[in-house]
Amino acid sequence: MGEIVVEQLKHEPLADQQVELVERKGKGHPDSICDAIANCASVALCDQYKKAFGRILHHNLDKMLLVAGRSAPRLGGGQIHEPMKLIFGDRGTALLGDQAIDLGEVVSEAAKAWVRANLRFVDPDRYLVFQNEIRPASAQLTSLFDHASMRANDTSVATGFAPLSPTERVVLSLEKHMNSREFKAAFPETGEDIKVMAFRNHQQLHLTIAVAFVDRLVPTRAAYFRRKSEIADVVAPYVHSTASEFERVHVEINTLDDPQADEGMYLTVLGTSAEGSDSGQVGRGNRANGLIASHRPQSIEAHAGKNPLSHVGKIYSYLTTHIAQQIYSQVAGLREVHVSLCSQIGRPIDDPFVSSLKLVLAKGASLDDVKSPAESILQQELANIAAFTSQLASQDFYCHWEDRLT
Repeated sequence: MGEIVVEQLKHEPLADQQVELVERKGKGHPDSICDAIANCASVALCDQYKKAFGRILHHNLDKMLLVAGRSAPRLGGGQIHEPMKLIFGDRGTALLGDQAIDLGEVVSEAAKAWVRANLRFVDPDRYLVFQNEIRPASAQLTSLFDHASMRANDTSVATGFAPLSPTERVVLSLEKHMNSREFKAAFPETGEDIKVMAFRNHQQLHLTIAVAFVDRLVPTRAAYFRRKSEIADVVAPYVHSTASEFERVHVEINTLDDPQADEGMYLTVLGTSAEGSDSGQVGRGNRANGLIASHRPQSIEAHAGKNPLSHVGKIYSYLTTHIAQQIYSQVAGLREVHVSLCSQIGRPIDDPFVSSLKLVLAKGASLDDVKSPAESILQQELANIAAFTSQLASQDFYCHWEDRLT
């Protein structure tokens, strides 16, 4: 068995500290597009592997790049001069025995399906070009899938925590709300490229929000600034309804705007900056819990697109968050739970090289009270890791994962 270390973390819970900074890149942000498509492509490939070969084979699709196109947005409707390009990279198994599958087709069709379902103004057949650079995997890593007990294909560490702070819950909830059907019905000119940055100082919350406006739905400069003000007016009440802890909520939207400049508005043709100004890449966006929380422990692992059976960079990124949640919800006397799992390449994924639990105790609790039950939950979740990895091979997991966090 690998080493399990349980220790008390002696610091103030984040919610009690003076300053907190939390960011979320919305689903239309170029980095988020890459992450979502990478996961969808992996799920589609898992399904195709099972149909063609009866089991999931080795693949990693986490080297995905979205190259920005060229656009000319303008009030009342602009033009796309050059489409975006989505480059699929890294490794995949295309041949087993005398049977083969078309990796490029599986991945591109998964990408098109996600775009159609999530980006209202982007026609993937018209505004996206696909470039397949997926290459065969190494024989040594491919052989991992021939073992009954799945072994790690990397030496890496992932970290998760629980619970989310009020600020983190607000940031996660707000972006999802601003990209909901209800919000789009009220503000149809807002695109899916939304980014939320929260700065909390004591109980004062400052939100800086970037919202891509769709130019064809903005007839005049006055209409743009009026609608931007109306959006700001509804955000603060929504935040207060979501988390009552904040004494004051200050909202600023599209702070680069300049009412006096000809191009002083955040206008897009398709509702995403990827159309002409910002490229995207897997791993540069939200962590596995949907947030970029600068005051939290976190790994730089790119979780999206990696295979769900052996790539611990994916498995442990989600599993540590899940384990932290389970420990926090089931063990009394805890304020915060931090979970880290470190793998060794070739080692069974249910037996990490090191498992670390750092626990912030509630007043009056002792480490002796919580250590044994916390360790027991960790061991139970590791023993059930096969069931967890099977969830990671399903699109339903990613559709509902973030809802489980709040």
